[in-house]
Amino acid sequence: MNRYIPVLTSLALAALFSGSVPGADQKAAPESVDYIKWQAAGYAIAKPLGSLTGDPAVGRKLVVDRKKGNCIACHLLPVPEAEFPGTVGPPLVGIAHRLSEGELRLRVVDIKQLFPHSIMPGYYRNPENYINVKKKFRGKTILSPQEVEDIVAWLTTLQ
Repeated sequence: MNRYIPVLTSLALAALFSGSVPGADQKAAPESVDYIKWQAAGYAIAKPLGSLTGDPAVGRKLVVDRKKGNCIACHLLPVPEAEFPGTVGPPLVGIAHRLSEGELRLRVVDIKQLFPHSIMPGYYRNPENYINVKKKFRGKTILSPQEVEDIVAWLTTLQ
């Protein structure tokens, strides 16, 4: 394993939560959405967060948006126009053939429920569980419930 990957990942996560990404726009954080509690059962979150319906077209945009989901940073995706996909995480080509919608949802929401040492962030973990978070990000999740459902909707199309 490349010995620099944990260091680079730590720096990227620190930058995300500190808001100190060089050259990044210092825009205000998105409006806070009330956190929707979820529960995993059998390696999945069976029901959509807040009973929301995801939009696969929006989800596709989120996974390559480097300021949002940024899945492309670590995963190979079937998105030919996305440059420089990562190889740290598993390829997501055909992921819906291997995992159910609920299993995909748990992985996006909080991969650490399944793999505690994963370097992937929990995109919808309870914000009360984070420590040392920059003030403007306190009480917020990385993705909104709707964004999670949009990404899950797109991932389910990857047969």
